[in-house]
Amino acid sequence: MKTNYQDIDRIHYEGRGSKNPFAFRHYDADAMVMGKSMRDHLKFAMSYWHTINAGGTDMFGSDTIDKSFGQSDPMARYKAKADFAFEFMHKLGIGYYCFHDVDVAPEGATLAESTRNLEIMTDYLLAKQKQYGIKLLWGTANMFSDRKFMTGAATSGNADVFAVAAGKIKAAIDATIKLGGDGYVFWGGREGYDTLLNTDVGLELDNLARMLRMARDYGRAQGFKGDFLIEPKPKEPTKHQYDFDVATCVSFLQKNDLMADFRMNIEANHATLAGHTFQHELRMARVLGVFGSIDANQGDLLLGWDTDQFPTNVYDTTLCMLEVLKQGGFDKGGLNFDAKTRRASNDFEDLLLAYIAGMDTFALGLKKAAAIIEDGRLDRFVAEKYASYTNGIGKKILDGQVTLESLYDYAKDLRDIDVASGRQEYLETIINSILFD
Repeated sequence: MKTNYQDIDRIHYEGRGSKNPFAFRHYDADAMVMGKSMRDHLKFAMSYWHTINAGGTDMFGSDTIDKSFGQSDPMARYKAKADFAFEFMHKLGIGYYCFHDVDVAPEGATLAESTRNLEIMTDYLLAKQKQYGIKLLWGTANMFSDRKFMTGAATSGNADVFAVAAGKIKAAIDATIKLGGDGYVFWGGREGYDTLLNTDVGLELDNLARMLRMARDYGRAQGFKGDFLIEPKPKEPTKHQYDFDVATCVSFLQKNDLMADFRMNIEANHATLAGHTFQHELRMARVLGVFGSIDANQGDLLLGWDTDQFPTNVYDTTLCMLEVLKQGGFDKGGLNFDAKTRRASNDFEDLLLAYIAGMDTFALGLKKAAAIIEDGRLDRFVAEKYASYTNGIGKKILDGQVTLESLYDYAKDLRDIDVASGRQEYLETIINSILFD
């Protein structure tokens, strides 16, 4: 295996028989699947924070890989990071990226200084986008790392913190618009609580709604036509976060009249932490009309935190892409690899290998999801399960032509109601046969 990152050429599709570790075996960007290219189906994006900044630090140890890129001056370092980022995406053929404000520009001593740094760096990023033909998928503001956000940003008990958070959101929305981003994401981070003994939940939820409304109003006034996205996460770092899962977020949006502008950015590992499957959260977002974008990763079921591993589980990616295909594909969203290499995978080559693995896994998942749809057996089974609602009393129920009284009269003399088998094991066998036969 080559061990010098700089000597590795652009990654190309070589097919299933390839033994080249620096080649795609399933992701053929121009290959057509159900009338659309893989590139358009998948809309891969690079996460700036994990890929360009994360050095392998965890709660028990320091960095294992140096990502200073040989620079000591802060602005020079962030420009060097950008140089690497766009060359990295170019090598992989990735068309999009995502960032937090502090990922791409050094923080200053004040909000004004940080904003000036962000403006300088977004000029630099814009030039890079034009040079490489790469686009911004979405931007956001980091309102969880700094000490001032220890008890939240919009939900902080300190009004000055709320004001700083609003200023950071304004600057990040400006940056997103400037770079042509299709979305702006809110990840609560610390918007939640560790104990109710010191928390006014009503005030915090109201303030969170106030912040989202102000952000929406400002963005729309500045001409932003993209999606505002909420990224659900149930816990970690706070014990209970207000954006627990899709259903919780939808309830919050409905209560605060925000449904028209907000969608969900679904992360696989966050679904795991909420006690859900990735497919469950995607299905809920789809049927509730808030499907937006995806953070592609996976967690470790034996570990109770957000491990953000690169996705390599084909079963999960297949069921994910089944939901995406049934949604009709992405509109303004895409597949952002919110994933990091393992702490011991500490070479720059490992970054390429990890992205190749994730991209191939999703490409294979796309092909298998299309095969499930084309096979048709699952859809036919579901249709048959609910066939009683296509005529007779079932159709009257769906058409709103019944009352409790009329249903009582219909049901009072029914005997021996036969509920058909769900045949879960049979259906899982169909999935396995499509995946592996």
